[in-house]
Amino acid sequence: MEHNISLITTIAAGFGFALVLGFLAERMRVPALVGYLLAGILIGPATPGFVADVAIASQLSEIGVMLLMFGVGLHFSLQDLLAVRRIAIPGAVVQMGLATVLGMGLAWSWGWGWGGGLVFGLTLSCASTVVLLKALEQRGILDSMNGRIAVGWLVVEDLATVLVLVLLPPLAAVLGAGATTPGDGDTLWLTIGRTLLQVAAFIALMLAVGRRVLPWLLWQVTGTGSRELFTLAVVASAIGIAYGASAVFSVSFALGAFFAGMVMRESSFSHRAAQESLPLRDAFSVLFFVSVGMLFDPAILLQEPLRVLAVVAIIILGKSLAATVLVTVLRYPLNTALTVAASLAQIGEFSFILAGLGLTLGLLPAEGVSLVLAGALISIALNPLVFKAIAPFQRWLLSRSETARALERRQDPYAELPMSTARRYLEGQVVLVGYGRVGRHIARALEARGIPYVVAEQSRDLVEDLRQKGIAAVWGQAAEPEVLIQAHIADAAMLVIATPDTQHVRRMAETARTLNPGIEIVVRSHSEDDSALLRAEGIGTIVLGEEELAHGMLRHVLDRFAPAAAPGGAG
Repeated sequence: MEHNISLITTIAAGFGFALVLGFLAERMRVPALVGYLLAGILIGPATPGFVADVAIASQLSEIGVMLLMFGVGLHFSLQDLLAVRRIAIPGAVVQMGLATVLGMGLAWSWGWGWGGGLVFGLTLSCASTVVLLKALEQRGILDSMNGRIAVGWLVVEDLATVLVLVLLPPLAAVLGAGATTPGDGDTLWLTIGRTLLQVAAFIALMLAVGRRVLPWLLWQVTGTGSRELFTLAVVASAIGIAYGASAVFSVSFALGAFFAGMVMRESSFSHRAAQESLPLRDAFSVLFFVSVGMLFDPAILLQEPLRVLAVVAIIILGKSLAATVLVTVLRYPLNTALTVAASLAQIGEFSFILAGLGLTLGLLPAEGVSLVLAGALISIALNPLVFKAIAPFQRWLLSRSETARALERRQDPYAELPMSTARRYLEGQVVLVGYGRVGRHIARALEARGIPYVVAEQSRDLVEDLRQKGIAAVWGQAAEPEVLIQAHIADAAMLVIATPDTQHVRRMAETARTLNPGIEIVVRSHSEDDSALLRAEGIGTIVLGEEELAHGMLRHVLDRFAPAAAPGGAG
């Protein structure tokens, strides 16, 4: 009996080529995503040899989009975004607007229509969260202030892109026509209004019902003790909600899956849901990138090299320059500006989703999709080099530009304590480095006992909030001597380092001991190895989180059983 196995051959070829080329990309220190895209090009219709089923690959990519967006929702943290909102929100919105305008101008110069230019500009404006997170993790700066700002910036871009995905279909007819008649305007606004009402109804349903039903469902499944059922429940929820959102509310798969992830994040099962669904999400994400690569026509690199070069210039130079200026205008350090600029110097998954939607709606020509893919491949491949260039470029800029040196030297009002700060915060105080979850607990305990303290924190927004609450705080990286000097470390009684970033502990301790030889230092540590090294170096009192947790639990157990054990012990 003859069988149609195009699904099997497409999956087998996609996974096989993706594995080989992804491995080679990683060995060349290039993100594996580049290998996945190249795999799609190899099995696509634009290259000779085996050609996978494009229709099946397209449907597999839809599942990939759902699970990809579900993962974005699972990791979306409103709290992390709010911590850097004063730079991430205005910066991302303005930067996306500028990049979109540059892309539109380029498209119009090629004779494309209004709609095609808008979609093309939007695809160039949003960077890849997947590429960024990996780049920050490899450099150990994901949890730093620069890393949090970059991630918050991209979260705003992701949210803006999700909104575009919602509004683009009802606007397609108008954008494709290039102009509207008066009668069309009324229909357009009714369509947009209806779309926004449907989205609002879906969001309200998810917040009112989904937040209760999903955790209850997972709780019931957890009670069976079956790992497979739990994984199935997570994946079924993601895909089911995405499909239901599309079928009932006419909302895109992407938005439905994103909100499914957001709602599930609020449950106590969020960590397990992310862990259990990760292999399937990764697998279908690979198929998504492979299917995107199948749309790419490599001939464009030879036929239109100048257009490809212009696209890459907007992605790497235009977006980076805009981000650098914006971050500098918002009075952040040059290093922060360059880190954010490097983070945005690429495009990825959201660009592919937008380009695919634009192609489906008839707004973006096939050439536009190929140009977007060419820009993505080149920018992602070059992104590690862009990050490596930050430090030497910063040194070169400071050595050549008086303006750069002036910006580096300028005093921010939050980088020093106000003149009105009470004397009790300047002598015999505790200098608390870091105001995260641990730092907040320490600060509340100090306040309850009337012990004065000064906070040194990397988040400028957080320092501004603390100042408004009447808490003495200075902004900056405490590893830099001037920050501890502004916190009056020379006259402090104790330095408490509560930040998870332990790589700068030695510099902080050295600065504190130089200015105040008798100061007591307490350091938070996450690793037994780090704790042993810091203790051996005599840094100060080292507190390992796991040890303190165990001691606290043990004290509770001993307090509970000590009274019952006392009589036996006396005998």
